[in-house]
Amino acid sequence: MALLDAIIGPVAGLIDKIIPDPQAREAAKLELLRLEGTQELDRIKAQIAGVLAEAGSTDPWTSRARPSFLYVMYALLLWSIPMGLIAAIRPETAEAIARGMNAYLAGLPEPLYALFGTGYLGYTVAREWGKAKVR
Repeated sequence: MALLDAIIGPVAGLIDKIIPDPQAREAAKLELLRLEGTQELDRIKAQIAGVLAEAGSTDPWTSRARPSFLYVMYALLLWSIPMGLIAAIRPETAEAIARGMNAYLAGLPEPLYALFGTGYLGYTVAREWGKAKVR
């Protein structure tokens, strides 16, 4: 039951923030409560239990995995700063580097981009949820 409360509380709070229409918001909350005894909610609880177990892990590699992945993505984005300087000094070199990076990024499989989006969203939601629990 504690896991159920841990799921419904944050989701209901999220519904309050996302859905501005009071009638639609109440309908969404009622649907959430209707799901309480169904297999769908059991499936959601099983998924969240895995996420919570990972978040509570004492293994330092597990707890650093998502932030490390995000740091790599940030580094890729910040690479645009030195590329701008290279382009100002040697435009042909910057163009060759950009062509190479485009070819590399185009070669990455689409599911990897989906994984990044899912990981980023999951990390963000987990951080917000953790902060909300502390308040």
